[in-house]
Amino acid sequence: MRKRKLMISLIFLLLLTTLFPSMPTIHNVFANDEDLIVNAEILYLREGPGLSYPIIETLQDGQPLTALSKQDDWIQVRAGELEGWVASWLVKSSEKPTAASIQKTVIAQVDSLNLRAEPSLSAAILTKLASGTEAQFLKEQQDWVQIQYGEYTGWVSANYVTINDATVLEMPASKTEQKEEPKNASTTSTLTENDPNTFTITVNEVNVRKKADLTSKKLGTAKIGQQFKVISRDHNWVQIEYENKKKGWVYSFYGTFTKQDLQQDLESTTKEAEKVTIIYNGTNLREATSTASNVVARVDAGQTYPIIETQDDWYKIALEDGQEAYVANWVVTTNTEVIQTSRDKEKDKAKRKKGSLKGLTIVLDAGHGGNDRGTTGARGTDEKDITIKTAELLKSKLQAAGADVIMTRESDVFIDLRKRVAVSHQADADAFISIHYDALEDSSVHGFTTYYTNGYQKELAEYVHAGIASKVTLKDRGARFGDYLVLRENRQNAILLELGYLSNPTEERAITTDYYREQATLGIYQGLLNYFDAQLDE
Repeated sequence: MRKRKLMISLIFLLLLTTLFPSMPTIHNVFANDEDLIVNAEILYLREGPGLSYPIIETLQDGQPLTALSKQDDWIQVRAGELEGWVASWLVKSSEKPTAASIQKTVIAQVDSLNLRAEPSLSAAILTKLASGTEAQFLKEQQDWVQIQYGEYTGWVSANYVTINDATVLEMPASKTEQKEEPKNASTTSTLTENDPNTFTITVNEVNVRKKADLTSKKLGTAKIGQQFKVISRDHNWVQIEYENKKKGWVYSFYGTFTKQDLQQDLESTTKEAEKVTIIYNGTNLREATSTASNVVARVDAGQTYPIIETQDDWYKIALEDGQEAYVANWVVTTNTEVIQTSRDKEKDKAKRKKGSLKGLTIVLDAGHGGNDRGTTGARGTDEKDITIKTAELLKSKLQAAGADVIMTRESDVFIDLRKRVAVSHQADADAFISIHYDALEDSSVHGFTTYYTNGYQKELAEYVHAGIASKVTLKDRGARFGDYLVLRENRQNAILLELGYLSNPTEERAITTDYYREQATLGIYQGLLNYFDAQLDE
């Protein structure tokens, strides 16, 4: 009898496996070695799984990544030659969905809708959304909706948005088809007569590579304002005509495309690039590419010399007596940088309307860095750590308003003061904002201060100071004169901000919070907006 029951059970199991050959399995949305892509306008690659870890590199929307491991909401990835951690909510699988999917979007119904860090009216404001702004829906919680808006993940009031559903049908090639694709198949597109034929670099410096691959051999670098003839494009890469008719590849996110008369524009650019102009009196010309090498001559501001070649941060130049020498790129400007930058900016400025920063170049200078910690607060805060955090937050706000933002440093590195000023000159900055936090032996002193040195910097200082005063509750110490090198030697409109005293224990506790940084950067942003709007009235 027992054998008969066992036999019946076996037959029943066989029937089940025949009728249901494969039971559904639950897979993680993440797997090792999965191909991912960046799903945000800007994504920081960090040293560890959290927002407090230092930034290794800035990744761009659509940039390919390879997943290595996962910890909570963070994914360890490989980006070219670099490895680090990224937020899982800002990446997505590079494979398209194999069936119809429902994507929800959230649309703001009012202007200046607050995007908050938490679902609470007392939570910090990350940014503000204009009426009609669309964002990706994540989830709902009572009267709040969590959304993804660019690099921000936050909460908005459900009372001021509408939620729409959109069905997306995307059918990828099968695995077999992908495997059978010929190895020499090319995705490179050739240019037609109507395609943009010129690529202009819009960041401080970008690597030029032999192939359209982050791991490919580096041929050299291209600097902000330089223009190149476009040969072809491959996804997010552009092939350019580099030095001496060589071909090289750069990542297309680091520049802009335009259609121009190449015969006229590129030839004139080449001619202008042949000379450097000294910007400081007593500048040293040296035998080699090092500040420790022998000085060949000392020259004054305004003198010009032909460029022979570029080596890292140095120009090899020809002197009047036939000798050759080296000069650091942070103490000179080239005519190409000035002409090209001003040409592009004038076009954008002509289109700028009130409430926008489009066409304006703003340099953000996060004070100190590297072995220069700045001041250290009563509770152990290093100034260099919070100046970079403040600058990064301000950068995102200015970029959202259309500004071209350049950082003098984007990580924990030491940058010479004169080199910071040179960045301002080379970018032809409309505003240079140096960010600092103060300290004195008297721990009772508190408040924020804005400094200017030259008369033409005073108006900007007053506007920005008023903007900060409207957002923070610290003691207002006024906009005043200050003899600082980054202002004194700066030909551009430049100011220096001291956003509170780290030497005051009570104030240190307040100014190191995310909430204070949010309010301070909103104030700086508003001050800049008011200043440049006022220029349109003149």
